Amino acid sequence: QVQLVESGGGLVQAGDSLRLSCAASGRTFSSYVMGWFRQAPGKEREFVAAIRWSSGSTYYADSVKGRFTISRDNAKNTVYLQMDSLKPDDTAVYYCAAKISLVVVTTTRYDYWGQGAQVTVSS
Repeated sequence: QVQLVESGGGLVQAGDSLRLSCAASGRTFSSYVMGWFRQAPGKEREFVAAIRWSSGSTYYADSVKGRFTISRDNAKNTVYLQMDSLKPDDTAVYYCAAKISLVVVTTTRYDYWGQGAQVTVSS
């Protein structure tokens, strides 16, 4: 049973940084793509970033490119989302997701989801 547990959310001011963690368990994730998504109130869940666990190759939404960095720690089975230069528009619940795939997927068609972590950016 795959489990994804997010942590690291919180309330910050515009321009601040925050790092989200996603602890993954229950599988060997070498054949997985790990993604971060977010959902703001009244909006659809949207893709933020993804990483292929085996190669470490990454992909970002245009809205976060240059500000957010996704990475993974093989030893800890953990995926991170480093968020810098945060803006009020980044306020959302952030979800970690996992998908068995050889290519990065940017839709919400992932196999497993975490419970979400609230990130609030004040102006």
